[in-house]
Amino acid sequence: MTLITKKQLDIIRSTVSTVNHNERLKGSRVYLCGAMDRVPDGGIQWRESITPWLHDFGIKVIDPCNKPIDICVEDAENRELRRQWKEQLRYNELAKEMKLLRSVDLRFVDVSDFIIVYLDTKVHACGTYEEIFLANRQKKPVLIVIEGGIKNMPDWMFGVLPYQHFFNNWDELKIYISHIHFDDNVEHLKRWFFLDYEKL
Repeated sequence: MTLITKKQLDIIRSTVSTVNHNERLKGSRVYLCGAMDRVPDGGIQWRESITPWLHDFGIKVIDPCNKPIDICVEDAENRELRRQWKEQLRYNELAKEMKLLRSVDLRFVDVSDFIIVYLDTKVHACGTYEEIFLANRQKKPVLIVIEGGIKNMPDWMFGVLPYQHFFNNWDELKIYISHIHFDDNVEHLKRWFFLDYEKL
């Protein structure tokens, strides 16, 4: 994964207008959405890579691989247990676990201000699409990095979300977030609504 360095971030900051010293995303919450149960690392690596960068903007990160809650831990041990339940036809236990897990993750979407998605169409990502569609119904920004570039985005998604929120790689996403965070003039696309968290 290519990541923008601190030096490159400083360059981005110097190219956008800072007359009003905008920090629009400070205090906002982002949910990191993407496949977990059908990828070798459980979806951990890309989330751990992007999180420190988001923290530099004062953005609070909700990571389903490291849930900020004391139930529904979703790790390698939990996935192995679910695999065993399926092999043993213990569908009742699996359903009970997944209903709770689904409720927790969809609640994370509810409380987020925007979501970042890593989408690889070669990986079946059932929950990812439900989370995307839920965030879309709530008219939240859904920023998608698509493996292999925007040309690999399923056609249906162009009818669901603004294509301006599709990105070929992580650097494009970071440039866009930097623009939203710092620049004086941004296109809201009827998605971005910036709260003054100091008034809450």
